Amino acid sequence: MVRTVVYLLIGIVFGITMFKSEASSWFRIYEMFKFQSFHMYGIIGSALMVGIIFVQLIKRKKLKSFYKEEIIFTPKDRGIARYLIGGIIFGLGWALAGACPGPMFTLLGAGFLPILIVIIFAIIGTYIYGLLKDKLPH
Repeated sequence: MVRTVVYLLIGIVFGITMFKSEASSWFRIYEMFKFQSFHMYGIIGSALMVGIIFVQLIKRKKLKSFYKEEIIFTPKDRGIARYLIGGIIFGLGWALAGACPGPMFTLLGAGFLPILIVIIFAIIGTYIYGLLKDKLPH
């Protein structure tokens, strides 16, 4: 129960941060895809840099999780085609919906109810992927 409350609080803080930074703003996402503003690229780039720093700290200091479990990083496949295709599909969905998964729930929490349509279809798409996963090239 404690873990659930902690995760819920982290999610709330993340949602507030997304909303206040305008990372969930459809207009900001639209500007990004039209290469008219650096705002979203700055947010994504900052998150990337923080992630790189923390992963390196975890690896070099052999840090453990909050639950004292070892954090293991598995090497990724170097094949670029699958990441390119996946990125294009993800980007197209992001551009069409005006939100990626994080902002979808932030927008719902902020009261933008039309995002429910996007969330429902994201869940359906995830379910269909789960059905087809074994038949797809990985």
